[in-house]
Amino acid sequence: MTPSSPALRQATRAGLVLVALLAVAGPLCAQRGFEPADYYRIRTASQVAVSPLGDLVAFTVTRVLEDENRRRREIWMQPLQNGRPAGEPYRFTDPTEDSHSPVWSPDGALLAFTSRRGDDPNTTWFVRITGPGGEAFHIDGVEGSPVWSEDGAFIAYTKVVGRDEGERAGWIAPDALSHTLDPERFDGRVITSMRYKRDGTRELLPHPSVRGRRQLFVVAASGGGARQLTDLPFDVGDPVWSPDGRLVYFTGDERQFDEDNDELRGDIWVVRVTDGAVQRITPDPGSERAPALSPDGSRLAFRAVAERGGPEDLFVVDLGTDGRFRGEPVNLTADWDLDPGDPRWSADGSGVLFVARIGGNRHLFRVNARGGPVIQVTRGERQLTGVSFSQRGHVMAYVATDAVTPTEVYVARGDGGNEVRASHLNDDWLDDIRLERPERLTWTVGDSVTIEGWVIPPVGAREGERYPLILKIHGGPHSAYGNTFFPTFHVLSAAGFYVLYSNPRGSDGYGHDFEYATRGRWGILDSEDFLRGIDAALARFPGADPERLGVSGGSYGGFMTNWLTATTDRFKAAVTSRSIVNWESWWGSSDAQRLTEFEFYGPPWERRDLYRRLSPISYVENVTAPTLIIHSENDYRTPIGDGEQWFMALKKRGVPVEMVRYPRSSHGLSRTGEPWLLVDRLERIRSWFVHWLIDVPAAATAAAARPAEATGGR
Repeated sequence: MTPSSPALRQATRAGLVLVALLAVAGPLCAQRGFEPADYYRIRTASQVAVSPLGDLVAFTVTRVLEDENRRRREIWMQPLQNGRPAGEPYRFTDPTEDSHSPVWSPDGALLAFTSRRGDDPNTTWFVRITGPGGEAFHIDGVEGSPVWSEDGAFIAYTKVVGRDEGERAGWIAPDALSHTLDPERFDGRVITSMRYKRDGTRELLPHPSVRGRRQLFVVAASGGGARQLTDLPFDVGDPVWSPDGRLVYFTGDERQFDEDNDELRGDIWVVRVTDGAVQRITPDPGSERAPALSPDGSRLAFRAVAERGGPEDLFVVDLGTDGRFRGEPVNLTADWDLDPGDPRWSADGSGVLFVARIGGNRHLFRVNARGGPVIQVTRGERQLTGVSFSQRGHVMAYVATDAVTPTEVYVARGDGGNEVRASHLNDDWLDDIRLERPERLTWTVGDSVTIEGWVIPPVGAREGERYPLILKIHGGPHSAYGNTFFPTFHVLSAAGFYVLYSNPRGSDGYGHDFEYATRGRWGILDSEDFLRGIDAALARFPGADPERLGVSGGSYGGFMTNWLTATTDRFKAAVTSRSIVNWESWWGSSDAQRLTEFEFYGPPWERRDLYRRLSPISYVENVTAPTLIIHSENDYRTPIGDGEQWFMALKKRGVPVEMVRYPRSSHGLSRTGEPWLLVDRLERIRSWFVHWLIDVPAAATAAAARPAEATGGR
């Protein structure tokens, strides 16, 4: 970062807020807090892949190229000896190319990865494992992420076929009834399909009739002509070989392109390799996914949910020689009230392993393949992802994060013991930063329901002084906060704020009934969870000032930010991101109408009173909190029209309001948006709250004190 860069100037201005605190808070505050520009220094580990022999761990590292306003992914390698790191991890792929998604061949001789290089249309590359990197090459006929057969003789993969590649293919719906006088002069769209946009895509989608379908291919592992195994009117995914190489299992939804279908219809299918004969093997109703075959191929594990909003469980079923079910599937998690992740079998076939959220954590679990209690394998106040095992199951690796540590790679025995941290991607710059650890709180709402939350104190807080508190609200609502690294929280902590974040009713990780308790009652039920959480935080932390409360959130959190400022008077400032204010207009402009059709028991014309009663715009005349509105112009999940409505209403009402519109950005700006815009967002949030909760109250206090000083205190 150059001395004159805008990012550095912003970071310097942000750092001035800390000067008074750091100057007097003592030796513990020699380090500064986390500032918005520190985001550029975060390196993230993901996509762990343990080699079959357990002697190497490949993983993806993502870093920000600040000057180029983009990210680059690289594959790194960690050697292991006797299941423990041997030396430091090293960069394995070309540092000038974006590379990710490592996959090992069964013998560990090849590593496949995905990388778009130059004008080469084939993004699937291979490298021989003979040293620290090597020359990457293609295998003739492989044009997708490889799935090797157990004997290593064949590779299966999926790719899109049948796509119309014309420059404006599908821009005009083929079933359109209207016409134009001159097609050369018309460069717009004529839409007849409801699925004409999807968040994360800047361009509108073409008509489904010109869209290709992802199909299954098989090719010899040595290369050659690929053979298309499926030709189905829906996308094929998650291919899994049977151990004998005769069958390939996969997932697909035969009603994928039926716009009127409101049922869950994903299924598991099987195709015979010799002749391409396809069978669906899972029954209706419901949706099944994530197939995993036992080591001997006699049993299949999978996830299933009977209906939208129903409990998801893990099932195991015996298979016949034709690949079809033999008997009824056994529910392994019927008595376990959390949502299991994708299954994988233990090396000996006796158990099924999966990752799941439990409260604010995410851990590895195991259940006996014949039934029994679910056992937690890994522990700690943290979240694990990307768990990978050696062929014998004696070594596993994963990435983990906690509230003060970005993701790093860990290695352990297959039973979770003897854990060792393998990577230290962020230690160099974190040594200069002071991060406050959160304190866990719980409080009770409703009929003895326990809510879990956390509070991060201000960096360098001094005993006897008071600081503002900001309530942060997660999206979803069926997601959750927890023990992961949140840059926004630490930016606010460094700027002199207490930060309260919690998992209200509606969050996942606390059981099915808890997760769907807010159905039809968004805002009405969950408000209590947030407001009592504030009371609990104020009682626990005397330094938190009840007269200087802020609220902020995105998506569902943006909706709740709007709702709380419209239905309470407790908050003195708000930042609402990618928010919803009007459920009726949102329903017609979002790419996710089925969310409210399920959550609110029907579309707007069937539940008009409920849609309006749960819309913050219905109560906007009560808002007094100065509000910063943050919205992405290409957000198709919560379109920018809702932000515009909130801005216009607050402006007309005379409430201090600003709207920040981010170009080239979708719903995921705060997680995966352009780095410059993401960091700008951090500074906007910080500076808004500093102005309204620190600067303005301080100025008011100083103004009130001046007359008393002039009269000698009388």
